[in-house]
Amino acid sequence: MTILDIDYLIRDRGRLFWVLNIGGWTGYTLTAWLGAFAHEKPESYFAVIAATAVSGFLLTLPMRYLFRVLWTRSLLTLATVITLACYILGLGWRWLQNILYYDWVKSSWQPEHLMDYVGGVMGSFYILLCWSGLYFGIRYYQTLQEQTEQTLKATSAAHQAQLKMLRYQLNPHFLFNTLNAISTLILDGANDTANKAVSRLSDFLRYTLDNDPMSQVTLGSELDALDLYLEIEKVRFGDRLVIEKQIESPAEKALVPSLILQPLIENAIKYAISPSEEGGTLRISARVQRGVLVMQVSDTGPGLGNCKSDHKSSGVGLKNTRERLLQLYGDKQAFALAPNEPKGLAITINLPFEEEDAESTDRR
Repeated sequence: MTILDIDYLIRDRGRLFWVLNIGGWTGYTLTAWLGAFAHEKPESYFAVIAATAVSGFLLTLPMRYLFRVLWTRSLLTLATVITLACYILGLGWRWLQNILYYDWVKSSWQPEHLMDYVGGVMGSFYILLCWSGLYFGIRYYQTLQEQTEQTLKATSAAHQAQLKMLRYQLNPHFLFNTLNAISTLILDGANDTANKAVSRLSDFLRYTLDNDPMSQVTLGSELDALDLYLEIEKVRFGDRLVIEKQIESPAEKALVPSLILQPLIENAIKYAISPSEEGGTLRISARVQRGVLVMQVSDTGPGLGNCKSDHKSSGVGLKNTRERLLQLYGDKQAFALAPNEPKGLAITINLPFEEEDAESTDRR
């Protein structure tokens, strides 16, 4: 990786700042020197130009840190502080330039008025203002590029999550176990139950195929779809699978990524319920707390240690869900694994609470 790699520079904000700032002030110096050559200025004038460029470069360093602090402030605050900072620093910068000019170039002449020391302050002000505009323009461009990249990664991660989820549901073990349970029901004469299981399997597979992985759905709709999956599993496990739900009313209206809980529930059934002869309890809860949607999936299986076992497939659904949430919400989400009391594993997801607006509801 070289310093001239544009993509690398755009990603590395610190390196990009230093390269552009040094390059910009070097260009300022060369341009001023060419003008001095054209007007046949004395050699001492070139020293003033060099000192002016160095002092201007040094002034932009505290400006950078000031702008980083103000980055999230309102546009009015930002514009006010930028204007004042550029004028105040430009005033001091011009004062230094004039002192050096009078001392190095016109050593035999003294200014008649104090205001002569700040003559040309507007020129310095405009230079610093242009520097500020370039700084924020480049910073906004970098932010836009990062957001675009994050969106593309989120799209890719969501599609991968859906494809992997479909692979889990359509793998031979799942279909074999489900169809075998349905076949057993038919042989036992429980045709109504078998027909209901086939219908649920069809509805669930249709939902997974028709649903856009990037869309958001209400938690209530998500739980309705999960009920199809859980009813299929109930056919397989019968009384061995106990399902408990504790969903608060405000949480049902919250918007969540589609099929975000299914891999967690599948993971719990596969590693907590299925290996146990007694089965176990699967508990799903959701509540809204201080603007945060808190969802939890817990089981009464062997616990957290099972996810750290040597099984290569163990925890794949958890990893995919964690990565998908990170891409979709960044630092605004939380995904945590903890021991469940008195035994088992509890998976907690925290998301920003969002509700479906009435306008979009009416359009549907």
